[in-house]
Amino acid sequence: MRRLLTCMLKETTSGPTLRSQIIFRSWYHSSADLMSFVVKSVPMITSVMIAEELIMHQGWQSSESDAYFEAQRHQADHCDDKTAWMFYDMMKEIAKDMHHTTGGLHIEHLPHDDARILDCCMAPGGFLSVCLEINPGHRAVAFTLPVDEGGHRVLLPLDDGRVKTNFLDITMLSGDVGVTKIPFNHPDAVNFLPQQLPPEKTFDIVLCDGQVLRTHQRASYRERREARRLTLSQIILGLEHIDPGGTMIILLHKLETFNTANLLHKFSKFASLKVYKSVKYHAKRSSFYLIATNIQPYHVEALSVVSAWKKLWITATLGTDMEYERQLREEELGVYSLLNEYGPELMRLGQEIWCTQANALARMTWVHRR
Repeated sequence: MRRLLTCMLKETTSGPTLRSQIIFRSWYHSSADLMSFVVKSVPMITSVMIAEELIMHQGWQSSESDAYFEAQRHQADHCDDKTAWMFYDMMKEIAKDMHHTTGGLHIEHLPHDDARILDCCMAPGGFLSVCLEINPGHRAVAFTLPVDEGGHRVLLPLDDGRVKTNFLDITMLSGDVGVTKIPFNHPDAVNFLPQQLPPEKTFDIVLCDGQVLRTHQRASYRERREARRLTLSQIILGLEHIDPGGTMIILLHKLETFNTANLLHKFSKFASLKVYKSVKYHAKRSSFYLIATNIQPYHVEALSVVSAWKKLWITATLGTDMEYERQLREEELGVYSLLNEYGPELMRLGQEIWCTQANALARMTWVHRR
């Protein structure tokens, strides 16, 4: 892994600016320290990283692998009716298996008129439909990206009186992050939205499984920051509106990277954590779900991290590249604290995730031909 990082370091620092060299060196050292810890603790992660290195930087040099990944991209970007329903059913299967494995989708309270489920990125709606099946009588509020902006089609019936659906880009909810003044010359100045959820509104379950879509039309400044902005938007909204003792389901990637490991470390200070990976649908990928239960949103650590993540969202949305990258570097200084305080627990949580992915990658035929 250090060889891969060193290679990337050489490529990145060959550019014209000293600033890019400083930024990448900071990322390199924090990532390398975390990776070294992971490799020593969980040897199987080495096979995962070797396979991912081939995919990301060398290419498989195999027509079979090229066709496999191209077909997956095409299916995601050009979703016909058949594919859309397949995706909907897939999400239902994942949700049912997750609940069977973790029990994470059950609401303790009796249903009443007030919505108790928040789905931050709902379409096509399979996950939410299962959540409603498990909790009959309960109601939901959902946000989802409009189809004309590149979002998925909603297949959960829109006339379902249990769900109030809001078609909007959740990363534009500046009002819910506490931002009321937007620079007039900002590329998205006219696209930011006022507060959508009243401060006093709370939920028992918050679903945060949105992903950046290649079909989403957005300003160029957002490209390098969009994945982080989307994650932050969902988590901030969730933590600001989760009821004490509530549950958040969060889709994440690459547990061995600093951003993901740091998020789990922060959540562990005010919630109980489980992780779930779909063996059927996500085995080859780095994707997994964090199930955070018994969340205490008024705990001092929760209040502190929400404040910090709001500042990062504001910088990622309104700041310059230098301001954003400086804030990321400051955050990554916490890698040693993360390893000292949370390293063993991180390895315990990651063991099954990495084992599942390593075994799945090992079964891919073109890996054996390398």
